[in-house]
Amino acid sequence: MRVIAKHAVDGGAPIWRKPMLTTPFFECYEPLIETRAFRQWAGYNTLTTFSSVEHEYFAIRNTASIFDMSPMIKYQINGPDAEAFLNRLVTRDVRKLKTNRVTYTMWCDDDGHVIDDGTIFRLGKSKFRLCTAERQLDWFLYAAIGFDVKIEEITQDIAALALQGPTTCAVLKKMGLVGVENLKPFEIGNYKELGFDIMVSRTGFTGDLGYELWIASANARALWDALMVAGEARGIRPIGYAALEMARIEAGLLLPDSEFVNAEFTLRVNRAHTPFELGMDWLVDMDKGHFNGRRALLRQRQEGIKHCLVGLEVDGKKPAIDALIYDSKDGKNRVGAVTSAMWSPTCKRNLAMAMIDAPHFNRKDELWAEIYIKRELVWQRRMVPCRIVERPFYSPERRKLTPPNDR
Repeated sequence: MRVIAKHAVDGGAPIWRKPMLTTPFFECYEPLIETRAFRQWAGYNTLTTFSSVEHEYFAIRNTASIFDMSPMIKYQINGPDAEAFLNRLVTRDVRKLKTNRVTYTMWCDDDGHVIDDGTIFRLGKSKFRLCTAERQLDWFLYAAIGFDVKIEEITQDIAALALQGPTTCAVLKKMGLVGVENLKPFEIGNYKELGFDIMVSRTGFTGDLGYELWIASANARALWDALMVAGEARGIRPIGYAALEMARIEAGLLLPDSEFVNAEFTLRVNRAHTPFELGMDWLVDMDKGHFNGRRALLRQRQEGIKHCLVGLEVDGKKPAIDALIYDSKDGKNRVGAVTSAMWSPTCKRNLAMAMIDAPHFNRKDELWAEIYIKRELVWQRRMVPCRIVERPFYSPERRKLTPPNDR
């Protein structure tokens, strides 16, 4: 149901607008907001930037950053058939996921096209939490027919913060979380040192050392204040979506509506993509038995893919945002298009991800990006050389190091 509020301004002239939700942390960081630059995420107001995207980005890479990820849609999945249901739903083998561990996965329709991606937290033998960027309850309930399982959305009950950057482990230790330094990547720890339950997962969307903190929404203020005190000497800074977007591109991570569109919402033929076409072959476990889309994926693996998402390094410093990709400088034969792009301050390289047609996604020689540059209100077309490179573009050693180095 859409809820619309009507406000009268300018002598009683009506203005219609849809009210947005705010997260449990909003009152904590509202005094720090300088830009009032908001964006919508799953019905919530989230910050694009607090003050400066440059300062926020470098907090991710050099100190400690806090990102409010409470709008992340969270589902609690319990019951005797919870494991069997998830194993039927997603492309990975959930049976291999141990308690207090997290895995990244995708789920597909019957044609093998990706509906969405997300993370599965195994909290017990028959207790899971699945987190995804957008609501998927209808699809999950449909897929759960015949299974003894209970699926419940708990988004508003659970508040979450992403704490990312090289000093984050030191911040958590300073805050009093005993043994947090021993958490391995994709491992979960539970702590009560602050007087309430905190679930910490060593996960994130930045490709850097980092953690995600999950609590009951009522404890948001207490957690925020404790983090800000513990992180003051470690350069802790709240960040918005713009800085996170830069970090996730450097990490080569996929974003819905950028690298792929939910297969349920595509209107045109060939606009949906399979995990193979997204370069995510490693997420598909064909040996685990049947799952949604398995037959179609087996067929595609035998026949081959017609296009694939690749990493690109582009000459120059102008980001190749929305650029078309050609096989030669004359720009006559288009072979792909950029999905995400940026100039990387850390890598000192012009980076992009692009969907490239076969057979060009295996090319070792140059491709060409069509980039438009605006100079004194005049647009100039440039054909810029680019090369296919491996993702992730940036993956520091500290991301996997256990225990992390204190800084």
